[in-house]
Amino acid sequence: MEAHTEEILHPLLQRNKVSLSVKREDLLHPTLSGNKFRKLKYNLQYARQAGFESLLTFGGAYSNHILATAVAGSELGFKTVGIIRGDELKDSWRRNPTLRAAGSAGMKFKFISRALYRDKMNPSFINQLEKEFGPCYCIPEGGTNPLAVKGCEEILTAADLEFNYICCSVGTGGTLAGLSNAAGPRQQVLGFPVLKGKFLKKDIRKFAQRDNWALQPGYDFGGYAKINEPLIRFINEFREQSGIPLDAVYTGKLLFGIMDLIKSYYFPPNTRVLAIHTGGMQGVAGMNQKLKAKKMPLITI
Repeated sequence: MEAHTEEILHPLLQRNKVSLSVKREDLLHPTLSGNKFRKLKYNLQYARQAGFESLLTFGGAYSNHILATAVAGSELGFKTVGIIRGDELKDSWRRNPTLRAAGSAGMKFKFISRALYRDKMNPSFINQLEKEFGPCYCIPEGGTNPLAVKGCEEILTAADLEFNYICCSVGTGGTLAGLSNAAGPRQQVLGFPVLKGKFLKKDIRKFAQRDNWALQPGYDFGGYAKINEPLIRFINEFREQSGIPLDAVYTGKLLFGIMDLIKSYYFPPNTRVLAIHTGGMQGVAGMNQKLKAKKMPLITI
């Protein structure tokens, strides 16, 4: 399955002689959009071949991966279990748009404390989960493993070889690793981390087979799911100018970073840049709930 690409028209791009296009991976599937579709593809094929009837995975309250796993499992006949960070959500999860949609797709939830969640891959805890829910195919938080990286390698096609830089947002690093493995010999892959932490490079090196990638820190806006009014304004203006919606957790920070690099003359004249839109739009409703509570401007849906 291939996503189409849209070129962005903007005075800054013309002035600095840089071409920017966006690959609309967000439109691959109504719910399984972007890198979540890619990451789950081979994992679910393997789970079916191995005879598993249930999928178990991990995520936060607004996790794109949690919802994608629930929907994919429902469509393919798997039972699904979500281990959710934050035991305080146990009685209020139906007010959360992401968890409500995942629950409607048949996912069962187990809410655990943040302390326990940090140690979630402890073998003893995994054994407890298997006793509680039965045999499950376990998919890590964010979906990143070798099969997920294999799926993300399919994002790029022969038509994308014309670009000098491939850019993506970075959460767990699986998408960046897949793009790095699939990039052409003269292409550079830039990742824009959406959370703080020095562990990312180490994680990416587990899966990236080449040294054609680099991280561009400084565009996380304070950490995962952190947001401020300048970012909201950028997201809304970008949609108004280009017709392409962005989310605040991943793609908004990605495009903000790319445009800032262009403004700073990071890219030489006549550079062609491709940004990968990895989806995540389902999270905008939940983010707007938080913004409304803080009396901040909302993201245009």
